[in-house]
Amino acid sequence: MREPASQPWREREIRPCWCAQCFAMAEGLRVAAASQAKRLKSSSTNSEEIEKQEENGHQAKRFKRDQEDVEDQNKKLPKRKIVLLMAYSGKGYHGMQRNVGSPQFKTIEDDLVSALVQAGCIPENHGEDMKKMSFQRCARTDKGVSAAGQIVSLKVWLTDSILEKINNHLPSDIRILGLKRVTGGFNSKTKCDARTYSYMLPTFAFAQKDLDPQDETYRLSQERLEKVNRLLACYKGTHNFHNFTSQKGAKDPSANRYIMEMFCEEPFVREGMEFAVIKVKGQSFMMHQIRKMIGLVIAVVKGYTAESIMERSWGEEKVDVPKAPGLGLVLERVHFEKYNKRFGNDGLHEPLEWVEEEEKIAAFKEEHIYPTIINTEQEEKSMVNWMNTLSIHDFSSTATGAQANDGSSKNNNELDGSDGCDDDSD
Repeated sequence: MREPASQPWREREIRPCWCAQCFAMAEGLRVAAASQAKRLKSSSTNSEEIEKQEENGHQAKRFKRDQEDVEDQNKKLPKRKIVLLMAYSGKGYHGMQRNVGSPQFKTIEDDLVSALVQAGCIPENHGEDMKKMSFQRCARTDKGVSAAGQIVSLKVWLTDSILEKINNHLPSDIRILGLKRVTGGFNSKTKCDARTYSYMLPTFAFAQKDLDPQDETYRLSQERLEKVNRLLACYKGTHNFHNFTSQKGAKDPSANRYIMEMFCEEPFVREGMEFAVIKVKGQSFMMHQIRKMIGLVIAVVKGYTAESIMERSWGEEKVDVPKAPGLGLVLERVHFEKYNKRFGNDGLHEPLEWVEEEEKIAAFKEEHIYPTIINTEQEEKSMVNWMNTLSIHDFSSTATGAQANDGSSKNNNELDGSDGCDDDSD
């Protein structure tokens, strides 16, 4: 029998070729495929990024259109001169006044202007140039200084629920507590008759210098409180306070200031430490004036110098006056007595008094201002650190010695991060 013909295509085993040439070709194909996959993925990612950027751009345009629509709608509303009653905790802010061109130094007015724009009260370009809305603060508070009754005047669109809208865009440590219409030419700074500040401090600041300066169990006696108030009352009336500020000479008429009242309230205990609040009301104050007024009284009460230095500090000679820490200084309220007398009952305007807002003011102080002062004092011990510098002051010095000590005192007080208040210049 004849054997069947062989069928090599069925019987032969197909084996892969492992020669160098074939291996190189395979590797090239693999690399090409991977590169193509990478390009496809990159193209897909770029497309997603482009779509995302376009979407963000559309959202920005929509937001801008919404803002423009709000502005166009609000342009139909009356633009009126108003005042806002503000309260704020100054910790974390570089003062009240806006520093245009210095965004790294956040101020109270930065947050306020942003909220006014977002609330639709002013157009965006007014936020960039505050003169366009006739903006004016009553008193300039500096770094770290708080306020319970700051007043600003400006022109806004009177939208519905305006206070709620503004506060919705403000942080919790800045609140607008009240709003009132005023005359078209009203200026919160020039129309202000007087300002009242408070200064909260631990009562061990009044202890005799020989006692432990960090004794938080110290309690102020009634006799010592009476002495403090007797010294504070010496400031009442008109005096030359050139020694209580900088860059003013004894013959500069603007150094004369009128103080209406100054006293220390009854002490109270918080977090195991006793505190007291000093109140001072005056027509206006210069930079550092209040802190130096308090600093000199503390120096006298503690026994670093005689009471006679107070009257001598109002004379022409240069006296070395210590500057108390900025922590604890609060703008309590501003007064518009002449304005109220002329326009408060004219049938068109309200007197600039805030009786109905007193509860909100007190609540804000209890929630934001007092806890900040107390906690910061306990953590940073600014009063204790400052009291340790009192011994370096030469209270009997004249011009040369005082100027030298002013320099060392300034260096020590840079630690407290606050410059106080200044009602004179903006």
